[in-house]
Amino acid sequence: MKKILMLTGVIGLSTILSCNEKDLEKVNPNGVTFETYFTNDAELVAGVNSAYALLQGFGLGAREWFFVHDLRGDEMATGGAQLEAPRSQLLIGSNAPNNSVASDVYTGWFRVIHRANVVLESSAKTNATFSSAIKTRVAGEAKFLRALAYFELGTLWGGVPINNEYVKSVEGSKGRATIQEVYKLVVDDLKAAEAALPDSYPASEAGRATKAAAQTLLARTYLQQGDYASAKTELEKVVNSGKYRIIDNYLDLTNEEGEFNAESIFEIVFSNSNGAFNWSGPDGDGNSLQEESIRSQEYSPIGWGNLVPSAKMAAAYERVSKGDAKNDPRFDMSFWKKGDSFNSGKDVMGEIGPGSPVKVDGADTKLAWRKYSLLYKSNSGFATSGINMRVMRYADVLLMLAECENELGNSARAITLMNQVRARKSVDMPPYPTKNYPCSNKAEVFAAVQHERMVELAAEQVRNFDILRWRKNKKQTSEPISYFTANKFELLPLPQSEIDNNPSIDNKDQNPGY
Repeated sequence: MKKILMLTGVIGLSTILSCNEKDLEKVNPNGVTFETYFTNDAELVAGVNSAYALLQGFGLGAREWFFVHDLRGDEMATGGAQLEAPRSQLLIGSNAPNNSVASDVYTGWFRVIHRANVVLESSAKTNATFSSAIKTRVAGEAKFLRALAYFELGTLWGGVPINNEYVKSVEGSKGRATIQEVYKLVVDDLKAAEAALPDSYPASEAGRATKAAAQTLLARTYLQQGDYASAKTELEKVVNSGKYRIIDNYLDLTNEEGEFNAESIFEIVFSNSNGAFNWSGPDGDGNSLQEESIRSQEYSPIGWGNLVPSAKMAAAYERVSKGDAKNDPRFDMSFWKKGDSFNSGKDVMGEIGPGSPVKVDGADTKLAWRKYSLLYKSNSGFATSGINMRVMRYADVLLMLAECENELGNSARAITLMNQVRARKSVDMPPYPTKNYPCSNKAEVFAAVQHERMVELAAEQVRNFDILRWRKNKKQTSEPISYFTANKFELLPLPQSEIDNNPSIDNKDQNPGY
């Protein structure tokens, strides 16, 4: 299994500030500057690698990104008093603008934007010797990463400052744009990326953004805006490419051996660094490479166990005890429970420690998350992990397309698409319609879509996005978040650090309710 190594050293190049003439005389004439670097293909690729590297950082994929999404949905419950206060606040809706977890994610995405902008400005240099192919591809990658960052920022925080060039001074700080302006930038960037990116890469370059990744993210952006026709157009492109399929083994979707499989569209890349996790800050910059995630230990039944499956999550799966024709195998492939074998079959799971029991077939049962857990081949609950985070996969594409088809009056095709996901060899669930999901009208098909997305994509940082768009587009029949209050919890509060440090934003610009 090959994983690309995203370089982190280029960040110094992107923080060169404009100064007065006296200050400029102090610059080391032998040092690297924006003007002297980014002059050939290797340097331009190193620049975009530094933007990818931030996805691996502590403030994003390695920790806080998955926490923010998981804490804001309804799949999770607290594992106990060990859940740190800023995380608990997000889980129960008592978070304020100074919440450190949310602030780290906000900052992390703006750092991605900063580095992407450095690459985009550099690719336009006239004194460089870039090959046409590398210049086009790298600019496409940078636009994809900038779009990914703004999609996340806009969806979670609403209108945020738009920087379409790298910030060179504090005076260059921007005020809040509207959410419409943010999504327009995302759409424009993704259309450009779609045209520039290749369909695939050699194995040694796996992990870079592809054309299908741009199309999938563009579809997600349209869905957030309730534009089902445009989303369908992009999703059909992925389906019709013929490059992706539903793989047989559901477990391979979130383990190390199944990385870059035929279902995977975009992943945040990690590799095992023998426990050398970098806790230095949101970037993951420091003296050691940030190549690991701590997802496994955070949710481990014999580790921290900070979050466990909620009662609602456990109850979502089809079970014979509820009148369904079959127990959904995805239940056992998503959760650990007492009696499960782990560590390559060498050990048997005892009673799950963290969290409270939930009802399973009428009995009180403790569960823990199996997805992204290293315990399938390890007995260490506190091990850091090299398992890639799957950000986009083909099953999600099929289910989004099913939702689009249902909204556009094509319910029969929606059912067919959902059944493709259910027919996975290791899952093999009865096709819709079923007793509890009869799918006889548009509303019932949508209920099946909601169900299928919840159980298929559980704990994959998708549910929060679904809730946000269904709420915004008035698709829900009931509110899934217990603490939700209108005109407040639609969005996260702007971080206090943004208000304090950005001269173009003050308290009156804060989101409602905070």
